[in-house]
Amino acid sequence: MQYQRQVLAYHGCDQDVVRRVLEGEGLQMSANDYDWLGKGIYFWEQGPARAFEWARLMKKWGRISRPAVLGAIINLGGCLDLLDVKTTSLLEEMHPIFEQFWAVSGRTLPVNAPKNKRHMLDCAFLNWAIPLLETQNSTVYHTVRGVFIEGSPIYPTAQIHRESHIQLAVRHPAAIVGYFLPTGS
Repeated sequence: MQYQRQVLAYHGCDQDVVRRVLEGEGLQMSANDYDWLGKGIYFWEQGPARAFEWARLMKKWGRISRPAVLGAIINLGGCLDLLDVKTTSLLEEMHPIFEQFWAVSGRTLPVNAPKNKRHMLDCAFLNWAIPLLETQNSTVYHTVRGVFIEGSPIYPTAQIHRESHIQLAVRHPAAIVGYFLPTGS
């Protein structure tokens, strides 16, 4: 599905990364085995405050020294949109095949650990499914978009959670139209 739509998105990182990107360097693709949406450059759609929270968490973990936020304009292009029932239905059909693929390869299926923000199963599944879909459909998925219900409920029995967000993984950097420094950064 082609999304000829641009969104504003935000990347939590170190101030040095913001400076280098605004000077012309690109962001690095993440390929951790626990990334929610598979390999990509990660952004929070319409979420500068959430991106800054992430950067502060990275400082707490000792991975950056000066938390900052970089804004980006992203053309979703060919988007594997996990908010679309057609996409989730297709992925649901593909999952048993993925499980068989792993079983035949003799490997143990990865497990998600959401409390630790580690989504090894989701990552492995999407990294397996996307190239297969691209080949079958003669398409390219520039971006992957998903909603994640995260954090504690804002009151007892609430279905509204404090850290829920829409996350984007940009698989092809050409989908990033440009970068900007958000107001107040």
